[in-house]
Amino acid sequence: MGRLTVVGFGPGGYEDMTNRAVKVIEEAEMVIGYTTYVELLKPLFPEKEYIATPMMQEIKRCEMAVELAGQYDHIAMVSSGDSGIYGMAGIVMEVAQKKHADIEIQVVPGITAASAAAAILGAPLMHDFSVISLSDLMTPLELILKRIECAGMADMVTCLYNPKSKKRKTYVEQAADILLRYRNSQTPVGVVRHAGRPEESSYLTTLGELKDMPLDMFCVVIIGNSSTYILDGKMITPRGYEKKYE
Repeated sequence: MGRLTVVGFGPGGYEDMTNRAVKVIEEAEMVIGYTTYVELLKPLFPEKEYIATPMMQEIKRCEMAVELAGQYDHIAMVSSGDSGIYGMAGIVMEVAQKKHADIEIQVVPGITAASAAAAILGAPLMHDFSVISLSDLMTPLELILKRIECAGMADMVTCLYNPKSKKRKTYVEQAADILLRYRNSQTPVGVVRHAGRPEESSYLTTLGELKDMPLDMFCVVIIGNSSTYILDGKMITPRGYEKKYE
């Protein structure tokens, strides 16, 4: 029985990959992934055989991986971040089920963008938080905005993936307007672009100023809750220990 391992390799740098992810990629006979991810891995694992497919071909990529897993002993399907968080793990399992594929599927977790961005900004995710993608390719905008409103009502730190693209220029503005119903305009916001990669950059701003900030699909936006504050350039959301042990 062939084995297909869906691997989350983290933000992109070797130092942020787990030992398990490195081992799986090294042992796999072939590595399959989105073109950008494959290009990130080639310098790190130059001896591997790769198959790359462009964006918008996720199902085709998974079908190819499932088919090849039936022909080889071990195939690796790679996702940046965590393969089970906006990654390929779910699609692989759905495709394998539909094809009645007689293969073993394993999932290897990785450092997701929210965790990588949070570490760069300080400690903004120390309490309950939500992660919401502003991409409406899979989810209707109405539902996305409803989820943002629920996060605002619950006073949860809110982490936004895919905040802006050429076609989605106003979604982050709509998200900010919704959260401003529940939070002060001075609520701290942290933005990290290309987290964990050589071109990484970050900055702090406020919820009131978020609409005017430079953003794109490579950014992760972390919006604090009512308790989040900035200390020495770091974004911190208190867990509440100081109150518990007073």
